[in-house]
Amino acid sequence: MHEFLPVLIVGAIIGAFSLVFIMAYIAVSRQKDDSDSDRQMKDIELIKRLLHYAKPYWREFLLVLVIMAFSIVYDIVSPLIIGNIQDLVKTDFKLPELYKRVAVYAGILIVSMICTYFQAIILQRIGQKILSKLRMDIFSHIESLSHEQLNNIPVGKLVTRVTNDTNAISMMFTNVLVTMIKNSMVIIGVMGAMLLLNYALALMVFCFVPFVVLFTVIFRKFSRKVHREVTDARTDINTYLSENLSGIKITQIFNREEQKMEEFLARSRKLQTAKTHRIFVFGIFRPMVYMLNVSTVMCLFYFGAKGYLNGTVFLGQVIDSAVIVSFYMYISKFFNPIQTLAEQFDVLQNSFASAEKIFTIMDMVPEVVDEPDAIELHEIRGEIEFKDVWFAYKENEWVLKGVSFRVEPKQTVAFVGSTGSGKTTILSLIVRNYDIQKGQILIDGIDIKKIKISSLRKHFGQMLQDVFLFSGDIRSNIVLRSEGIRDEEIMEACRYVNADSFINKLESGLDEVVQERGNNFSAGQRQLLSFARTIIHKPAVMILDEATANIDTETELLIQDSLEKMKNIGTMLVVAHRLSTIQHSDNIILLSKGEIVEQGTHQELLHKKGKYYHLYTLQFSKEQFLQNK
Repeated sequence: MHEFLPVLIVGAIIGAFSLVFIMAYIAVSRQKDDSDSDRQMKDIELIKRLLHYAKPYWREFLLVLVIMAFSIVYDIVSPLIIGNIQDLVKTDFKLPELYKRVAVYAGILIVSMICTYFQAIILQRIGQKILSKLRMDIFSHIESLSHEQLNNIPVGKLVTRVTNDTNAISMMFTNVLVTMIKNSMVIIGVMGAMLLLNYALALMVFCFVPFVVLFTVIFRKFSRKVHREVTDARTDINTYLSENLSGIKITQIFNREEQKMEEFLARSRKLQTAKTHRIFVFGIFRPMVYMLNVSTVMCLFYFGAKGYLNGTVFLGQVIDSAVIVSFYMYISKFFNPIQTLAEQFDVLQNSFASAEKIFTIMDMVPEVVDEPDAIELHEIRGEIEFKDVWFAYKENEWVLKGVSFRVEPKQTVAFVGSTGSGKTTILSLIVRNYDIQKGQILIDGIDIKKIKISSLRKHFGQMLQDVFLFSGDIRSNIVLRSEGIRDEEIMEACRYVNADSFINKLESGLDEVVQERGNNFSAGQRQLLSFARTIIHKPAVMILDEATANIDTETELLIQDSLEKMKNIGTMLVVAHRLSTIQHSDNIILLSKGEIVEQGTHQELLHKKGKYYHLYTLQFSKEQFLQNK
């Protein structure tokens, strides 16, 4: 019995580690995973959805598998060649025969290296194509989400999904999947070769396989958990940066740099802790696999050398030095892929965690979509009608309550009222940024839900108070959604809205660089550019939401002149707090708490001496006071 004492000690150590890991696994399984609010998907579901992107490239993957077969042959055959060389040197040494064996080994090695090179090139090309398709799909899906859905998702989170998370998935296609297949085939091939070479020693090696499987299953549980923590922490940092870098001027104005730095450091420490947990989990698993490797080699040397030195057999199998050398290399070939699988499994879990985040976004059903029978509207006259429209952003918190009005083609209609009365909401509903809960909105007598969203919005031009300009140049910001527009047409539109007054003074004209959000232009200049890009697309209906707010007097005169010209283009809907800017409107609708209180022309409403009259009188008195002061 004492002869097997070293083996029993090794078994006891491995058993103790196994018991500790099993207890830890049970403890973690009982904990609720509240690291993320997103739903958790099963690995098999993620694999199916990811393989959908790989399906178009199955021929390339098949070619990679064929090429990979040569590398597998090298891993399986090389130990036998080395063992035979050792046996040749020990017995009847002949130098030409040695050269021949070495040449065969070198040839197999060179072929394996060439195959590995081409395998990497093909996989990288496939991976980039899959990555591009995945990014396009998620970006396209984000574009299809409604305004309400986008308002509920931080921009930094969406950026992380399109960039970091897709990169993590790319690693799976370019490296992990094929490498895992290769390593699995190598393991199977090595096991078969060991059985053929000496089944007794092979059975001894296989005794350690259940522990490898056990450790892998336990590692999978911990790895998935820590990868979610890392992904959540990284998303939190990106979200924080996206918001605070955009508002860094406010931070500086209120001298809150230190507080913001502390908040950023707190999130950075959270990410550091999450990554430390991931390193810790992986740092335990790989040494455990290495321990099994060393234990197997110890048992090989113990039983193999013992049988060889005593001139005996082990379980009826003859053991010589060539068998021991070959088995030593096979054990390395057996456990090295397992250790590599541990690394690949780490990356795979990272990919799964990222895929889960991406598919959670992609599984969001767009709230505003085309009806099955929606039609394409090639042109409209600009007739708009609201019929008993009720709308709420949150359930039972009505923003509009039974609103009804009619806008005739070519009319200019203004909406006025206090903040929160529903003015901007009406403009958002007309272009279906949101869908109403009750009532009906008609364009030229057609329910807007029966019109394709892209077709509907094509006929509207929107000019908002907060003008957004994209990085690029003036030309690209004006043409925006059309191509093939000549510079003469662009400048004609700019002259029409008085934007040429400052464009002609720029050194590069239409090629002038536009910085992020148009920060190198004044608010008035950005507004004039938004007018130009609106009318160049010849909309049938124009929407102005506080377009003249926060504009200096000189620029306001230019904008007012532009608005007068634009009234001749089509129907115009205007939201304004300054009543002096909408006196010439064909109809003025006064809203209060989501209901229409008064409507009519400026003179009609003044004659009624109702709420509009008091509001106008108050503003007029205030302006007179400021002028006199």
